[in-house]
Amino acid sequence: MTSAVGSRLDRCLAGLARTYPGPGGAVAVLRDGEVLVRHAWGWANAERRILFTPSTLFRMCSITKQFTCGVLLDAFPDPTVLDEAVRARLPALEGAAPAIVDLCHNQSGLRDYWAVAMLHGSPVEAPFGDREAARVIGGTRSLQFAPGTRYSYVNQNFRILSDILEERSGRGFAELLRSRIFDRVGMESAILAADTRAMPDGIEGYEGGQESGFRAAENRILWTGDAGLGASLDDMIAWERHVDATRDDPASLYGRLSAPVSFRDGNPAAYGFGLGRGKELGRAVTGHGGALRGWRSHRMYVPSERVSVVVLFNHLSDAHGAAVDLLAAVLGEERPSPVIGPMPGWVGAYREPETGLAVRIEPAGDRLRLRYGHSAEWLDVQPDGTAGVERTRLRSGPDGLWMDRPQENQSSLLLPAEAAATPDVAGRYRCAELDAELTVADAGGALYGAFSGFLGQGRMELLETVGPDLWVLPCPRALDHTPPGDWTLAFRRDEAGRACGVEVGCWLARGLAYERSGEAA
Repeated sequence: MTSAVGSRLDRCLAGLARTYPGPGGAVAVLRDGEVLVRHAWGWANAERRILFTPSTLFRMCSITKQFTCGVLLDAFPDPTVLDEAVRARLPALEGAAPAIVDLCHNQSGLRDYWAVAMLHGSPVEAPFGDREAARVIGGTRSLQFAPGTRYSYVNQNFRILSDILEERSGRGFAELLRSRIFDRVGMESAILAADTRAMPDGIEGYEGGQESGFRAAENRILWTGDAGLGASLDDMIAWERHVDATRDDPASLYGRLSAPVSFRDGNPAAYGFGLGRGKELGRAVTGHGGALRGWRSHRMYVPSERVSVVVLFNHLSDAHGAAVDLLAAVLGEERPSPVIGPMPGWVGAYREPETGLAVRIEPAGDRLRLRYGHSAEWLDVQPDGTAGVERTRLRSGPDGLWMDRPQENQSSLLLPAEAAATPDVAGRYRCAELDAELTVADAGGALYGAFSGFLGQGRMELLETVGPDLWVLPCPRALDHTPPGDWTLAFRRDEAGRACGVEVGCWLARGLAYERSGEAA
């Protein structure tokens, strides 16, 4: 490492704890297989005063997904032999089932089970384990898109993978991870930490912030192949060294995991085998983030530079942002500033026709805030009148406003939703597919809504009007680290003009039909 690189990294490290404040963290930077940074600070458990160190076990959350796919490819070089096992896991599904690789690439068309759990009325801190997962997955009757045609992030894709691997091998998933990956690459302390209530070395994840204060986060989810990995910074350093050491072998495990993937129509896909494929500072990268309430992590590998970055926070700061800061320090580059164009005239409310979801575009300083997907996106306004970031672009055409989402293999002409909604939709609505219910109640002239089902009774939330018979039901907290996004409620009316049904959905779980079953209590 040159003195210039060392100085830039030292300056970056000196500011991390202040830029991304929280109880503790750990980061690593490698180049050419050499460890440039191995650093931890703060507290793994602030109440018990347990220091955060490079050997502290950490919840890697969704970074697990690449390891699940790694076990799959190692145990079944031709994973298509497991396609029928996917169908067997979806006994109620009507129509074609996804293939095993559709699960690996988040192209299955399944609705995310943690999002669907909220439709079943799950309280935010409720238990969600094998029984709940089996009921939600086994009750699937329809898909939200044809397998292989679109992308949507779905956690149970990877739970299904690990369940199938256990069934076919006759071995527990923890044992499969240990024998097929951890022992081979030197991840000595890595474990399957499926129970999110506690970690064996006492590390705690924290919600809150500097102003409101930090508090230990409560999680009661049972994770497996979707997000169950427990690993230390040193374990992840071993993984990054393995990635770099095998970089030139396309038949290596990471070579197969990071190979190009596509949709059924041949268009390239930006996600495959539990890894995102994108760009940072103009370089191609592969990697993944991880998050649960109280935990954030990110890892990336830049093959052209042979650089790896790992960031672990036991709080809810931006681990991806910290990883890019460290990458910029290694490369000696500044994070680019956007070229700002004039505010476009097409801000407002729309509906995306394929998903049926509300699209809200709002000014946010010099940028635009797009509320459509899993979480809000901040888009840079370009001098040519478009607005976007890597995964989303808004552009005006002679026929209206288009939204391009290349990661999802989707481009659509948005439908304006300009008029006000009529507030006469209070009632009870039932979804036959889920055997669950939506209640919309008029409480003193204000509309509130909530879901209920086999997991409980959700809390009432104030509805927000978007357009004619188009409302959103906020979901500010959920089982996962971030909520699935506001639920779009698109009401239907009968010939008499009475609200008789509603289509409910969010980006993670959409296209569910509810029929009116009675009046709200």
